[in-house]
Amino acid sequence: MAGATTDKFSAGEQGLGYIYQARLALLQLLHLPEDTAVFLEKDDDLDFVDSNGNKSLASLKHKAIGDRLTNLSTDFWKSVRIWLARYKRDDCISSNLRFFLFTTSAVSDTSFLKGFLPAQSGTNDETRTLTEQAEEALDKSKSDLIGVTAKEFNELSTSEKQDFLARILILDGSPRIEDIPETIKDKHMRSIRREHRNFIFERLEGWWNDAVIKHLTGRREEGIFGYEVSDKLSALSEEYKLDNLPITYRRMVPDGAIDTENDSRIFVVQLREIGISSNRIRNAILDYYRAFKQRSEWARENLLVSGEIENHEDRLVDEWSRYRDVVFEELDDNSAEDVLMRAGKELYKWADQQSGNYESLRIRARVTEPYVTRGSFHILANVNPQPRIYWHPRFLDRLDQLLRVSQ
Repeated sequence: MAGATTDKFSAGEQGLGYIYQARLALLQLLHLPEDTAVFLEKDDDLDFVDSNGNKSLASLKHKAIGDRLTNLSTDFWKSVRIWLARYKRDDCISSNLRFFLFTTSAVSDTSFLKGFLPAQSGTNDETRTLTEQAEEALDKSKSDLIGVTAKEFNELSTSEKQDFLARILILDGSPRIEDIPETIKDKHMRSIRREHRNFIFERLEGWWNDAVIKHLTGRREEGIFGYEVSDKLSALSEEYKLDNLPITYRRMVPDGAIDTENDSRIFVVQLREIGISSNRIRNAILDYYRAFKQRSEWARENLLVSGEIENHEDRLVDEWSRYRDVVFEELDDNSAEDVLMRAGKELYKWADQQSGNYESLRIRARVTEPYVTRGSFHILANVNPQPRIYWHPRFLDRLDQLLRVSQ
């Protein structure tokens, strides 16, 4: 493998195995009925439980390119030992278990393990049962690990051995870790426009990894169901429809502390000028940050139509100017400062609390996240050298002086 390390102390392969475990679980859950649940690190690497309570235990092996699975491969017999313990625990033939080995290796053409493949193509010796071939392979091994497995296997009766081996399926040539994303996109995302599939997969896997972490740390005791993956994929794809856009900054906060008293940006100075409280200014800073970052991400992902942001801003400015004219209509050159501040607060309250209710002010009809519209107003209030919108009726007249003081 290109770039593979030869350091005997490297944990790279082990780390890759953990990531592979999560990725392959996601891929398999997409293949299976939606009422199937997966558990990680329970009875095996993966446990799949169907709606009837039947359980499939899966061992995963992510191997070097060109690796082969032979009669005495420890990858197989280590898994067999785990499966034997579960089989005996659940009363052998009475159990409802099946066993799967997912491996990126290929089964050797001369190995009796070919009898465990889905096609069950057999080996050169097809006159003997799998039980007889397994017993012969175990007898030939000098490995202590395989010797322990042989001892535990031989504790079974003949009928139990046959039943146990009949439950095993080897899925060789399984997708490598780097190939799984493309497999998911090609087989399970065909209803999604091709230019959006990479972004949707990244977000799906981010959600999936979070669910896996909660499961492994015990914050989520139940398994992860296939219908949860389907629902999440459907919800994400809806965000990329023509009348919608993905919302990814809902919980994001800027690096560093938010300083509402000393922030010198024009939109913050404007809010202080009309006497907005520190908590509300903090919310405005968050709305500005999230809207700015969200719009930048939409642009990077080429989700916006040419001129869409500009048209959206023009609509906001036009509606703001109409409401401004109503709020400021009774003001004149002799209006007292407290009257001017109240007018500014009323205008800002409309933008902060009410403007999101107007579908005509959304960048797209189904983009209802409040920070998009609120933050866009703050972006317009922050334009340099002169903001496109303002709250205090005299703000533009005082702009130079106010900025000198704030700096």
